[in-house]
Amino acid sequence: MRVCLVNPSNPLVSSVNVKQSRWNRYRVWKPLGLMVLAGLTPPDWEVSILDENLGVPDYASMPKPDLVGITAFTSQANRAYEVAAQFRRLGVPVVMGGIHASMCVDEAAERVDSVVTGEAEGVWAHVLEDARHGRLERRYDGGLADIKAVQPARHDLLATGYAFGAIQTTRGCPLNCSFCSVTAFNGAHYRQRPVPDVVREFQLIREKRVLVVDDNIIGTRPEHIERAKDLFRAMARADLRKDWVAQATINFADDDELLALAAKAGCRGVFVGFETVAPEGLAEIGKKFNILKGRDFRASVRRIQRHGILVVGSFIMGLDVDEPGVGKRISEAAGRYGVDCINVGFLTPLPGTRLWNQMKSADRIAFDAYPEDWRYYTLNFPVARYKHLSLAGILQEMRSCSRTFYSMPRVLRRVSRSLSQRRGPLISLVANLSYRRNFRLECNTYADFERQWGNRHDRVGRL
Repeated sequence: MRVCLVNPSNPLVSSVNVKQSRWNRYRVWKPLGLMVLAGLTPPDWEVSILDENLGVPDYASMPKPDLVGITAFTSQANRAYEVAAQFRRLGVPVVMGGIHASMCVDEAAERVDSVVTGEAEGVWAHVLEDARHGRLERRYDGGLADIKAVQPARHDLLATGYAFGAIQTTRGCPLNCSFCSVTAFNGAHYRQRPVPDVVREFQLIREKRVLVVDDNIIGTRPEHIERAKDLFRAMARADLRKDWVAQATINFADDDELLALAAKAGCRGVFVGFETVAPEGLAEIGKKFNILKGRDFRASVRRIQRHGILVVGSFIMGLDVDEPGVGKRISEAAGRYGVDCINVGFLTPLPGTRLWNQMKSADRIAFDAYPEDWRYYTLNFPVARYKHLSLAGILQEMRSCSRTFYSMPRVLRRVSRSLSQRRGPLISLVANLSYRRNFRLECNTYADFERQWGNRHDRVGRL
C-alpha cells in the first residue's frame, strides 16, 4: 500500500518564492506534522511526503497512491482542495487534517473523502486500516494526543531543500489570545514531551539549524520553566551541535539561568510576541501577561541578547486601538526595544478564534468569498474592516513601518551591533536582508490586492 502526504503551496511562501532569492530558504519550514504521521505509518505502507513550497510536482506522472493525506493552514485551504480534487478524479481517496479542516469541518468534508479533526496521532492507524479495506469514515476525531507517546518524526524523508530542520517539544499554550487558534486546536493545557525523547529526536535531524515549532517553548508557570531548564541541560550534555530558534513570551528574559542554559544548548534566536505598542491593545487581545510587573521591554530584550540570542519582535497591526501613524509607532518602538528584526502582520480573524466570532458577528470580515479568499489569510493581507484604518490606510501604515525599520542604514546598524556583541551577525544579516527583500515583493502584492478589492466593489456596485 502506498500513502502520499501533501503539504499544499502556502501563499505566504509563494509570495516570496525561494527561487527568486536565496535568502528565502530561511522562510520555508518543513511540514513537521506530516513528518510525524509518516513516523507513525506502519512499515507495510510505502510513505512519501510532497511539499509544494519547494515546487509543485507533476502528480500525473507519479505512481498512483492508495491514499492521499493533506494538511493545511487556513491560507493553504484553497490549494488543498485543488490537490484533493486532482487525486479524487483519479479515484484516489483523500483524507484532510490540520488546523483549517478542524475549524471548518463542513467545508472540508464537501471536498475530500474524510476529515481528521484535532491532533491526528491517536487515530492515524485507524485511518490507514480503514483505507486499506476501503471503508474510510467521513470523520475521525483525534482530540488531544498523549504527547508522552509521540514518536519521532521521519526527518529522513525531506532531506534537502531546507535551511532549517524542525522539531516540537511542547503543545498547547497557557495564554489564550483572541487572535490565536492554538488554544482551540492544541488546547490551553501546556503539554511537554519527555526530555530524553526530545534529545533523541534532535539527534536525528540532519540540518545544522533547527526551528523549534512550539508556540511557547518555556511556558509561563514555574514548573514550565524548570522543565525547560531540564531540557536545555540535557541538550547541552548531549552536545547536539545544533543552532536553534524558538518562540517564547517575553518572560523568557526573566531568568538568567534559563537564558544561559538555552544559549549553551544552542539557542541563537527567539521570536517574541510583543503584539502591540499600546497597553490598551494588549487588553483588547487578552494578553495582559506581557505587561505584568511593569515590564521594561528594552531591558528584557537586552538581557536576552547578552546571552548571544537574537530577538525577533512580532507585532500586529489593525487592533481597534490602532489609529493613523501606527506603522511609525511600531517601527520606533521596535527600535527602542532594540530587537534585531520585526515581523508585523495584519490582525486576521482566523476560523476558530474568539476574534473570528467577534468580527463575524459584527460583519467586519471583508474578504469572505470562501474558499477562494482563504488564500489571503496569511496574516500578510488586511482581510477585515478595521476600526480606524481603511484598506488603503492600513496598507500604507504597513509600508511605512517596513520601509523605516528595514532601511539600509538601520539594517547595517543592527548587524554591526550583532557583530560587536558576537551575537549571530550572519543570522542577523540573513534575516534583515530577507525581510527587506520581501518587503519590496510585498509592496507589489499589496498593489494587486488593492486592485482586487477595487474590482470586487465595482462588481457589487454594478449589481
